[in-house]
Amino acid sequence: MERSTFPNMGFHNGIGIFLLTALSVLASVLSASNYYCEEPLVTSLPSAFFQNSSKSSNRRSPHFAKLNKRDGGGGWSPSREDHQPWLQLDLQDRLKVTAIATQGCWGSSDWVTRYQLQYSDSGRTWRTYRQENVVWTFAGNTDADTVVQHKLPHSIRTRYLRLLPVEGSPRGGIGLRLEVYGCTYKSDVADFDGRSALLYRFNQKSTSTVKDVISLRFRSHQAEGVLVHGEGQRGDFLTLELQKGRLTLHLNLDDAKTQSSGRSSSVMLGSLLDDHHWHSVQIERFNKHINFTVDGHTQHFRSPGQEDTLEIDYELSFGGIPLPGKPGTFLHENFHGCIENLNYNGVNVIDMAKRRKPQIYTVGNVTFSCSEYSSVAVTFLSSTSSFLALPANYGTEGLSVRLQFRTWNQEGLLFSVQLSRDPNPINLLVQLSQARLLLSLTGEPQHSAQLLRGQSLSAGLWHSVVVTVKSQKVSLTVDNQKPVLMEISGLSNSVQKTTIYFGGCPLSQSSFVCENPSSGYQGCFRLLYINNHPVNFLQIQQEYLSNFSQISFDVCSIQDRCLPNLCEHGGQCIQSWEQFYCDCSGTGYTGATCHNSIYERSCEAFRKTGSQSGVFTIDLDGSGPLTHTQVNCTVAENKVWTVVGHDHMRPIDIRGSTPRSPFVLIFNYTISQYHLRSLVTSSEHCQQEVMYRCRKSRLFDTWDGTPLSWWLDRDGVKRTYWGGFLPGVQQCSCSLDGNCRDMNYFCNCDADQDTWANDTGVLSYKDHLPLSEIAIGDTNRTSSQAMLQIGPLRCYGDRFFWNSASFYQESSYLHFPTLQAELSIDISLFFKTSALSGVFLENLGVRDFIRLELSSPSTVNFTIDLGDGPVILTIGSPVALNDRQWHYVHAERNVKEASLQVDSLPMQLTEAPSERPYRLQLSSQLFVGGTASRQRGFLGCLRALTLNGVTLDLYERAKTTPGVNSGCPGHCSSDSVCHNGGRCVEERSGYTCDCTQTAFDGPHCKTALAASFESGSSVLYTLQELFSGILNEEARQSPAGFHDSEVTKPQEEISLGFLTHHAPALILSAHTFDQRHMAVMLASNGSLQIRYLLNQEKSTEVFSPISASLADGRFHWVKISRKGQELLVQIDNTISQQYSLSPGSALGPVRTLILGRVQGGDIADKELVHAGLRGFIGCLSSVQFNQATPLKAALQNSQSPLVTVIGRLEASGCGTISSSNTLTDTHTLSDDSAKSDSGKDPVTKEDQTDVALIGGVVAAVVFITLCALAVIIRFLYRHRRTPAPTGITRKTHRPSTEHPPYRPELDPHKPHHDSKEYYI
Repeated sequence: MERSTFPNMGFHNGIGIFLLTALSVLASVLSASNYYCEEPLVTSLPSAFFQNSSKSSNRRSPHFAKLNKRDGGGGWSPSREDHQPWLQLDLQDRLKVTAIATQGCWGSSDWVTRYQLQYSDSGRTWRTYRQENVVWTFAGNTDADTVVQHKLPHSIRTRYLRLLPVEGSPRGGIGLRLEVYGCTYKSDVADFDGRSALLYRFNQKSTSTVKDVISLRFRSHQAEGVLVHGEGQRGDFLTLELQKGRLTLHLNLDDAKTQSSGRSSSVMLGSLLDDHHWHSVQIERFNKHINFTVDGHTQHFRSPGQEDTLEIDYELSFGGIPLPGKPGTFLHENFHGCIENLNYNGVNVIDMAKRRKPQIYTVGNVTFSCSEYSSVAVTFLSSTSSFLALPANYGTEGLSVRLQFRTWNQEGLLFSVQLSRDPNPINLLVQLSQARLLLSLTGEPQHSAQLLRGQSLSAGLWHSVVVTVKSQKVSLTVDNQKPVLMEISGLSNSVQKTTIYFGGCPLSQSSFVCENPSSGYQGCFRLLYINNHPVNFLQIQQEYLSNFSQISFDVCSIQDRCLPNLCEHGGQCIQSWEQFYCDCSGTGYTGATCHNSIYERSCEAFRKTGSQSGVFTIDLDGSGPLTHTQVNCTVAENKVWTVVGHDHMRPIDIRGSTPRSPFVLIFNYTISQYHLRSLVTSSEHCQQEVMYRCRKSRLFDTWDGTPLSWWLDRDGVKRTYWGGFLPGVQQCSCSLDGNCRDMNYFCNCDADQDTWANDTGVLSYKDHLPLSEIAIGDTNRTSSQAMLQIGPLRCYGDRFFWNSASFYQESSYLHFPTLQAELSIDISLFFKTSALSGVFLENLGVRDFIRLELSSPSTVNFTIDLGDGPVILTIGSPVALNDRQWHYVHAERNVKEASLQVDSLPMQLTEAPSERPYRLQLSSQLFVGGTASRQRGFLGCLRALTLNGVTLDLYERAKTTPGVNSGCPGHCSSDSVCHNGGRCVEERSGYTCDCTQTAFDGPHCKTALAASFESGSSVLYTLQELFSGILNEEARQSPAGFHDSEVTKPQEEISLGFLTHHAPALILSAHTFDQRHMAVMLASNGSLQIRYLLNQEKSTEVFSPISASLADGRFHWVKISRKGQELLVQIDNTISQQYSLSPGSALGPVRTLILGRVQGGDIADKELVHAGLRGFIGCLSSVQFNQATPLKAALQNSQSPLVTVIGRLEASGCGTISSSNTLTDTHTLSDDSAKSDSGKDPVTKEDQTDVALIGGVVAAVVFITLCALAVIIRFLYRHRRTPAPTGITRKTHRPSTEHPPYRPELDPHKPHHDSKEYYI
């Protein structure tokens, strides 16, 4: 493999990005500090420029609402009957508004405690002030006279300003005096009517630029239109255009035509940009690097190809792309709207056009004042209670309804109207159904009919609909499509006057007047016409007796909740009017925002689940930025090795190389360099074997020690030490062992002999691994030859899982950099303590903070404050947590929800409301084991503290911190190994592995429990609710600001092994109280099927991850994980499939688990019934459903009332197949080389006899010793064993398999049997 021919590519890329960043920062600084902008704007306003929704009296008119004034009644107050009050200011011109201040009414108990702002250029179309894409609510006053001022986080440019009181004084009512601060600003505008454009013509034929800056603000009347375009004859072009309400930037710098090369870049930003409001755009380009910014959201990208310059011929057009030689005709749809402050590379294009400069050519009608859009929009806020009832005449001329709508919801009633009463009532309904428009006639069967029209009508775009009823025909037109007709026989005009209900039905109306078969409409309306007469929304709003509910006038409140996309790791954002959802299918992640990886973090974790050796998919940093990857996991010598290969695994014969022209080998590993670094860092030990056999090929010059061969580490640093020796010393392993062929040299090869020598060794200094390149430089002499083979990178252990620190002073803490938790954070740790309380960690901001603490001996709190009040999640344990045993805590917060898990207790989960700040702004350092105030510090041990996939090194940080020690006293440590989720329990003189809530047994929870099933065999296991009544009232209360009810996502964690020759077969089925079920079975062809019936009204959902037969007489391991709608199925650690179940359904509490044959029952699934009658014939092993272990209970405690065994069930050893498969022997490259090394003599027959005799004696001694030891263990076991109950749970949230299960004493319903084993 050759070196890269562009060594300075990264340097140039860095320079480009740096210059772009510097330009952006400089521009923002200059604009921010250009002038003072806090002048009072309301004090000098005449009375006529104040308006209101209502007033309580003439003395409380709106023009009295000036700050610190006492005229009239001392301020403005709305009428008591006004439920949507507002005060409006006309600033007389478009100004920049930077701050607002409020007071209550003078000498009264009336003031505003909370309010919102809206602004508009026309006074007809309004926009709500938002911060972080959330409607911003300002804190108001607490008395009548104190002035409360707010500096706007981002300034606005507007002429009209509305203040909307949200809440008034608790002792009086709403009263207001205010002042607005800001200034004038330079504004050059140009209005385009959709058939016009401005052309900026260059002084020369063409212009070639390395750097470009284009900035503008625009307001559009439509969703399509070209804003900027320029092109060159060689193929370069730049186009900025609106497409479906989003801005798209097309750029090509290459000479080649884009049609053939596909070298152009297209980047899309923004959303809902056709809302008649101003939007800002900036394009910055330096060479191939581009910053594209829309409304503060920036996307950086790099243009492909080789060229760095943009060459444009003749002119740059704004507002459209005119055809050459044909003024007024255009290639693309033109822009229809207004553009402000258009600058191209420092040139003010609109200013030059206004001054009629010759460089500017005008096509069509371009005016220099913005035309106002006359339509008024309304928003239906609720899908259950919003409606608008309007009268309509339905006579001989018929009835027509025309309107435009935009929404994100796929379902909703647009309008309903009664066409006929007696004798046959007929209602006409127009509604959204699965994002299509459905027109229905309901009534007598002979009149019922339906029309379906349109596609994808819930994508947030404006769509038009026209419905006409005339004579005996109904027509439906959607957008510009061809109308569809439907004939109605027997329709009489018995109704002369009727009422049309838009958006929904009032609760007080009977069903025959207004019919709404689905949910109501949530979205915006505009341009509503009834019988070709426009509906005046302003008049409707001012009439208090108007028939409407939950409607916002003069504003379309639609927002794109998927901009920015808050789904992580490539999750797809899907939204409705009120919420967004993340589709994590195919990403390898799960959770509300695709934050959590579905894969284990290491091979070590797979061993703890009892998995076999083989190729595994792991996610090295969990929820971190690294994607999942595949590695080879091998178990040998009680160690789990992670093996990563590369592209040069075979031996290589090297000849003809010199130090000046060495033989160079560059290694490409099967995983990326970032994954390699993460693997090496997190592993306890790593090594890589270098096999080097030589003949007259030296590693070092024999005269001055100059390296003739070398290798590069992972950072590209040259290294000259070889396998088996320490870094920094030019020696080989034979020098360290003292067995070099010639002791005058430090390597065997340096003896320079004409016979084969071997300098094979293992590199094990982690900071240098793996090898990235090797160079051999002394094989050019006569008879010189070398054989090189580089082994794979091999690592074992988890250096962070037992990384711990002990805190023995309440005022002590460890500090780390600020937590990066703006959008999401997951925290996991283990603790043990005897203290009553203590803070695990805390991080503060100006107003925000996050804290995780033990608040009482049995309670853990997780507190988050986003600046609007704390949200507290609490889990109470039925037993004390300060029992000097390890306990596991997992806390997570994202923009959708927050959750808290302690051991295996039920998870506390709360959903965040949609209209709430979602960014967690932290600024202080992270305090671990204490707080900034040095109070309520934690006393005890913390270990394995992981934040967003990064484990903090508590051990090293504790070495330099007073009051904290590295490590933690106790017997549960990295040397204690409890497999398969077994829990390490501290004892006075050692530790035990608690296997209670695992499907395994034995001293280390490693013994698989298996049983043989016959055709009539079955195990019926009854689940009881876990921790019923355990959570205290404090834990059950919903946190402030979150949804009222505690949210629990249904989930199943199922693992089992089986061996069979028979199909079909029912392996496991789980049944609920309401006859829902899930099942794991083999189909008639032997393929595995997972079947879910989650809704009685729907059919069974079937998932088959593999078509091959598993009824092949071999042992197979299956793991199934479901969280909410996401289902993950793994088979034999080689097949992994992710599925999504249908939404809106759940399995519910599981009542019974059945292994094998199912007799009777009300199951409608015929295939499941057929398989259930045949049952399962073969061997089942290690069956676990969440925390229930039915097979273990049947084998060890068959007398329990919770277990029923039908037929013959015998213990079997088939489960040990999986264990034996994990013990794969490993060998090194040096073993192979030793076998082929001719320098070693074979072992003689006499030697073999002596070895056999010695081996027999040793074996006898070992056997006698083991027998004596077994007697002692048996004696101790009989006298010291204690009964422990077996785990039985209902569906709960279970932590990762690396985490210890909950303490067995918690379940009072468990039958008792012996499960703990002691060892010496």
